[in-house]
Amino acid sequence: MTSDNDKAQRGIQSIEVGGQLLRALVHHGRPMALKDLAREADMSPAKAHPYMVSFGRLGLIEQDRSSGHYLLGPLALQLGLISLQQANPVHVATPLIGELAAELGQTVAIAVWGDRGATIVRIAESPAPLHVNMRHGTVFSLTNTASGRLFGAYLDPSVVKRSLEEERQRQRKEAKLEAARLQGDPPLQPLPDWKSFEALLVDVRKHRLSRSEGEILPGVNAMSAPVFDHTGSIVLALTAIGPAAIFDTGWEGPIARALARGADRISEQLGAVRHSTGEAR
Repeated sequence: MTSDNDKAQRGIQSIEVGGQLLRALVHHGRPMALKDLAREADMSPAKAHPYMVSFGRLGLIEQDRSSGHYLLGPLALQLGLISLQQANPVHVATPLIGELAAELGQTVAIAVWGDRGATIVRIAESPAPLHVNMRHGTVFSLTNTASGRLFGAYLDPSVVKRSLEEERQRQRKEAKLEAARLQGDPPLQPLPDWKSFEALLVDVRKHRLSRSEGEILPGVNAMSAPVFDHTGSIVLALTAIGPAAIFDTGWEGPIARALARGADRISEQLGAVRHSTGEAR
C-alpha cells in the first residue's frame, strides 16, 4: 500500500531526465551542440532532441540559427533573476553553519558588514565541551580579527580606508577614557597605517581566507572565508573560532578546507560565477 508521504514525494521521471540537459547548459555556461548536451546528460541525441524542442517552446532554451547550438532562453533568464532577487545571503548560509560546527567541533558564525564593521548575525556553537562563546551583535575589529581583515580584503578600498580611520578614532577615544580611569596612560597598540594594512590584505586575497592567532584573546584562534553574490561582491564572512590547542590555522588544514567549501557552496547558491579553479566568485 502506498503511503501519503510516498505520494507527496513522487516526481515525474521524464522531467528529471530532461532536466539533466538544462543542468549541462548551466554547468558549461556556453552554447552547446545537441550531441555534446546529450553526452553530458548520458543519453542519445535522438532522445535529447524532443526535450530540447519542448524546452524551446517554453522559453527555457533557444537555438542559435547560424550554429544550431543551444543556449538558455528568456524564461530561464527570468527565473534566474527572480531567484537572485529572492536569495537572502544570511538565510541561505544559516543552515550550513550548524553542519560546519558539528563537523569541525568549533563555533561557527556568520558576519555581515554593518555600520561599525564586521558584525555577527548568526552563531552555531561547537558541540565540544571546550569551545569559545560568541554573541550576536559583536563587532569585529577591522585590523585585528580574521573577519575584519576578510572584509577589508574584498570591500571597496574607499570603504575600508574610512573604516580604518573610524577605528583609529574609536581607539583614541577609548584610550582617553581608560587613561582618565587609571590616572595614567595605558599601553596602546597602534593600528597599522594604510600601506601596512594593505599588505596584510594582499595575503588574505592570495589564500581566499583570513586567520587570526591569539590576537584578541590569548589562546583563541579564528579563520574566515568570503561569500560572494552574483555581482562578485562579498556579502558575508563564514567564520570559525575556537581554542588554539584544538584549532588548526593551516592554510591547507581541515578547518580552512571546510570553510572554503562551505563559502563556495553558499556563493554558488547566490549566483556567484565559478572560475576555472572551481572557486565561486
